[in-house]
Amino acid sequence: MPKEAVRIVEVGPRDGLQNEPTPVSVATRIALIEDLVAAGIRHIECGSFVSPKWVPQMANTTEVCQQLKRQPNTIYSTLTPNMKGLEQAIEAKVNEIAVFGAASETFSQKNINCSIAESLQRFDPVAKQAKQQGLRVRGYVSCVVGCPYEGNISPAQVAPVVQQLLDLGCDEISLGDTIGIGTPAKIKPLLDLVIPITGTGKLAVHFHNTYGQALVNIYQALNQGIRIVDSAIAGLGGCPYAKGASGNVATEDVTYLVESLGFATGLQLPKLIDISQRLCHQLGRANRSNVAQAMSVTL
Repeated sequence: MPKEAVRIVEVGPRDGLQNEPTPVSVATRIALIEDLVAAGIRHIECGSFVSPKWVPQMANTTEVCQQLKRQPNTIYSTLTPNMKGLEQAIEAKVNEIAVFGAASETFSQKNINCSIAESLQRFDPVAKQAKQQGLRVRGYVSCVVGCPYEGNISPAQVAPVVQQLLDLGCDEISLGDTIGIGTPAKIKPLLDLVIPITGTGKLAVHFHNTYGQALVNIYQALNQGIRIVDSAIAGLGGCPYAKGASGNVATEDVTYLVESLGFATGLQLPKLIDISQRLCHQLGRANRSNVAQAMSVTL
């Protein structure tokens, strides 16, 4: 009997690299994406079409996407905040765009200078046009557990944003614990409220590991039927608007956990570890993956 699959969505080339102190070359970004796909990743964030003035690390995303050697049955995604970004995404020939809202009004204002309602109104034409072009649309919700400005966020604040993103036509919703304060006791009631809105097939979880709780939160989500998990190679990432927020949970650590629970990921862990170590050496940074650090000694 085949194992049940968990899809790991790799966000390192976007959500990870955008938080590096200096921009990474186009060649390095392309090599990273192609290496990750070769290791089995089938859903990957390649970059974002936001203004280079605000996120210089994501400049040249069109060039990155156009030069990639594409593999079949792989979703190549970009963050696309407006119609200009959508035009660039279409030019780059991605097959998915991502839009983003927040469950916190203050975070929305600090992050994209508008209210939650205004942000969703902005995304409406973007999502509609993307669907007309045959693109998948992914929706992110930030601060689903807590906000750096407002403190705790209740599930009741998250649910309406999820519903509105679905109404925009999103094929998938990713719940982001942006500042990493979630615990299973907080994740369970959140998913209990949101799953009836989306179903488990359209819902992903996106945990930052600030307090070291990402893996136990993923375990909780798996127990509630979630089968889509976001992660970043080597635990890259952070949040420029959330002081002290560390990176995403590491892809290597998620793969190790999920496969130990009997699920199939289609990923090759030794290859991921090799990619992780080489990338961290290139970036001159510490590797935040516990599995990569432990297994690199024995591989």
